[in-house]
This record gives sequence, C-alpha cells and structure tokens, in this order.
Amino acid sequence: MLVNPSAPSMLAQGDASSSSGDDVDISNGRNKRKTAAASSPGPRKRNRKGAPGDAIVEAMLEIAAASKMRAAAMAKNEDRFSISTCIKVLDEIQGLDQQIYFFALDLFENPNARETFISLKSERRVTWLQGKSGGSLSVSTMV
Repeated sequence: MLVNPSAPSMLAQGDASSSSGDDVDISNGRNKRKTAAASSPGPRKRNRKGAPGDAIVEAMLEIAAASKMRAAAMAKNEDRFSISTCIKVLDEIQGLDQQIYFFALDLFENPNARETFISLKSERRVTWLQGKSGGSLSVSTMV
C-alpha cells in the first residue's frame, strides 16, 4: 500500500484521537511522538507511597518507643530498690542494733544487696543482715 505523505493518514488521525495524550507530527511524513516526559517541565517526582525509607523511619520510631518504655521500667525498678527505699525499710525494723544498721548502710551501696534486702520477707531481713555481717553483730531485743 502506498502512502501519500501530504495526505492525512487514517492511522495518524486514529493516533491523534487516542487516549495516550501523545502528540503526533505528520508534517514531514514521519510519525514523531513527543514523550510526556519531554513535554512536561521540571524533574519527575517519585511516588513516596511505600518507599523503603518510610519502613526504616517507622522501624526506628518503634525502636525509640521501646527504648523509652524500657528506660521507664528500669527507672521504676531502680526506685523500688533505691538506697532511700532500703533505709526506710531498715528504719521500720524495731530493736535493730546500731552496728547492724550501719553495716546495712554500707551494704546498700551494692545494688544486688539492696534488691535482695527489699525482696526478702520482713521477718528474714535481720537474719540475712546478720549472716552478711559474718554473724559477729547481734540484734538487741526485737519487738
């Protein structure tokens, strides 16, 4: 089939009415398509939806939240076994010998000793303190 370059082509007219939005230049007998990228000014923007960076940011936020929760739990736990808490409990023990009292204050510098002291039942605390002191300290009358 012979095509006359000066005559409008059915194919070119069909292309012109197509939904692609591409312009067709048939003036010189050749179909030249202008791409959408060439006709739109400025750089293309990426679709941010579902980008890998978003997942990383979200994961980092979750890590930060978990870290804050852990820090709060540790602070609460440390408050429970703080030196001041141990001293308050120690002060509640009636009839405690002064030597054991001051030995306990020194012992409370150790976080493990504080936790053990607080975790013990109240009637066992004095016995535990005596054992830690080597049994050399005694308890005066306990009420």
